Amino acid sequence: MAQLKRYENGLKLVVKRIDGLLSVTMGILVGAGACLERDREDGISHFIEHMSFKGTKTLNEEEISNAFDEIGAQQNAFTGKDLTCYYAKATSEHTERAFSLLADLFLNSVYPEDGLERERGVILEEIAMNEDTPEDYCSDLLAEAYYGKDNYGRNILGPMDNVRRFTAEDIRSYRNAFYTADNIVVSFAGNITLSEAEELVEKYFVGALPLKKERREKKIVLQGKHLFRKKDIEQVHLSIAYPSFHRYDRMINPSSIINSALGGSMSSRLFQSVREKQGLAYNVYSYQNLYEETGTFVIYAGVNGKNVDRARDAILSVISDLKKKGITKEELLRGKEQMKASTIFAQESTSSQMLLYGKYLLYRDELFDMNEKMEEMGRVTMDDVMACLAESFSEKNMASALVGKVDRPLF
Repeated sequence: MAQLKRYENGLKLVVKRIDGLLSVTMGILVGAGACLERDREDGISHFIEHMSFKGTKTLNEEEISNAFDEIGAQQNAFTGKDLTCYYAKATSEHTERAFSLLADLFLNSVYPEDGLERERGVILEEIAMNEDTPEDYCSDLLAEAYYGKDNYGRNILGPMDNVRRFTAEDIRSYRNAFYTADNIVVSFAGNITLSEAEELVEKYFVGALPLKKERREKKIVLQGKHLFRKKDIEQVHLSIAYPSFHRYDRMINPSSIINSALGGSMSSRLFQSVREKQGLAYNVYSYQNLYEETGTFVIYAGVNGKNVDRARDAILSVISDLKKKGITKEELLRGKEQMKASTIFAQESTSSQMLLYGKYLLYRDELFDMNEKMEEMGRVTMDDVMACLAESFSEKNMASALVGKVDRPLF
């Protein structure tokens, strides 16, 4: 069981000790991402993530990299729709040094002008790379088709024009709004105790943050659009999004079992029908995007341009059959075992544990309980799955995206 410490300023610390290891993964998780940005801020969460490694009050960019390398530590960061995470992994003997460096770049970055200019070029290249990666581009287009250009429909990287004009003052303003004590979780997983983690947080982190985050309402209006982008590439990439459940809805476990049966593995119906039996795609799968207030059930396939309509119809046929007949007992049992296995596998990775416990505390303000989660999975019945199916795959607000040598949408 993980342990929790709450500080008076609103900061939260979670520690998952894993005996027998010689390493620790540490993360600083912020409840800020693309979904909270306004038009002129679009892309700034990701921009801040990049700029945080470009120099602090005491270390320049090269010195930061060298300092982590000198202790054999790994460090990185990522930005999502509703989360930014800065993390490092170090051997137990270098945990303090690694955390002091991570805290320094998080709290004390100075955003030097030369670093700003260089990083603009890096991010502009990242945007170009994303547009040249059709599977990713299709995913972004699908989010826009489903949510529009606001909230969860925003591209994490932001538009090029914004990236070209962001300033250090823009960064500080956004940080003051969301990089606040009540919107941050510090998470440790591995060979570390709560008291050791508390000592590090109180030495290097507490007391240097604004206290209260800015409150912004997310007005989510589902669009139900069908978008396409013409690109001169060999395959056509298609995605379909159906309305699903929010992150902690009671239907999430049954929905995960449905995802497993539909397109979550090589034994799934989409893989066996669309790929193995009909040979219409190399990649075909399904997954869920889950957020605080909403979610989507997504099907993706990469197909030959001549087979777009056939692939679409084959996918719809599999979904229709699933809706009419439900899943089999074997699929129920297989889905439960896959959920349990993925949860157990995550327990064996300090990086996965750091994220799991950190995100759960950030999103729900509660400790994740592994035993309770396993029991919930085991209690899922066929009736639960059928009730979930009855609420799933509604064509109302369904959206789609198509990328490739096409001149019309999927629907």
